Amino acid sequence: MAKETRILGVLITDRQKEAGKVQAVLTKFGCSIKTRLGLHEVSDDLCSTSGLLLLELTGDLSEMDKLEKELKTIAGTQTQKMIFKD
Repeated sequence: MAKETRILGVLITDRQKEAGKVQAVLTKFGCSIKTRLGLHEVSDDLCSTSGLLLLELTGDLSEMDKLEKELKTIAGTQTQKMIFKD
């Protein structure tokens, strides 16, 4: 059986409003997340209201699907998927 590497990208358009909902889903599916990287623009006089999360998933494919589905239900976010077959 071929191994699969799955990456989710989650764009959060209003971090202050939506981050708590996103975090709740990430906590619920924490055992499916191998790597998590959060990006947002920040400087001395700016802290962006939007942010991007990159998630490398692991484990059961059905759990990965459930995580993706729940993230897609959160208003103010966009979720995209990349799949690499080994």
